[in-house]
Amino acid sequence: MTSPLITPAELAALEDARVLDVRWRLGGPPGVELYREGHIEGAVYCDLDTDLAAPPGPAGRHPLPEAGAFQTAMRRLGVSDGQPVVVYDDAGSTVAARAWWALRYFGHQDVRVLDGGLSAWQEAGLPTVKEPSGVPSSGVSSSGSGVSGVPEGDFTARPGGMPVLTADEASALASHGVLLDARAAERYRGEVEPVDPVAGHVPGAVSAPTAANTGPDGRFLDPAALRARFAALGVGEGVQAGAYCGSGVTAAHEVLALEVAGRSAALYVGSWSNWVADPTRPVATG
Repeated sequence: MTSPLITPAELAALEDARVLDVRWRLGGPPGVELYREGHIEGAVYCDLDTDLAAPPGPAGRHPLPEAGAFQTAMRRLGVSDGQPVVVYDDAGSTVAARAWWALRYFGHQDVRVLDGGLSAWQEAGLPTVKEPSGVPSSGVSSSGSGVSGVPEGDFTARPGGMPVLTADEASALASHGVLLDARAAERYRGEVEPVDPVAGHVPGAVSAPTAANTGPDGRFLDPAALRARFAALGVGEGVQAGAYCGSGVTAAHEVLALEVAGRSAALYVGSWSNWVADPTRPVATG
């Protein structure tokens, strides 16, 4: 199995890759400001809210974008079908995992996540730059705002490259397979809920915080350690698995970690923000 991860040294030696900087902070500052402070040379800024998700609503806070909108965004960022793509952030690869998953879902065949993100790159002694050319003219990517110095890509969005779950399918999977809740344990238990209007979890889901997928350095655990982690949670070989979180971002990190471990999982993209949008859906706590 080819790893979905790439090391800083491997990225530094990789020629002709499109590198996307997908840093993002819940509550700010805007990721584009972080990009302007310093980024990997040649990287283009990719915005979670406008490039990797549709507008928030009943479908969730970060719904799956329409194929046409995603294709337009990726072409604007210089993504092409035959060109490797590497994505990175500085938040334990949680946002980068969403970019990896979205590109894979829409059919790109060669996408990897920089293991350890920008911190690992800098710790390896590799340089960053402050060139502004990788920022769309409006500051974040949106229709009609090109990226200076970046030729338009030819990426064609073909939905269906990764398995997804609806709310009903997620509920059913919690009964006959393993549905992993990627949020912090206290949110799973319903003790706190800083974002969504209702606290708790999908009945039958298993708590599996994404923080346990990585070590203190922000890099993913090795495949054997991840297989052991998920086996302890019930995801052994051949077991149907799915993942959700608050809005479908950190759950993509769970899917990525499972792929590193040699397992597969479906993503409930709408996640908890979609689940609680329907007051008739049951909520468990504890």
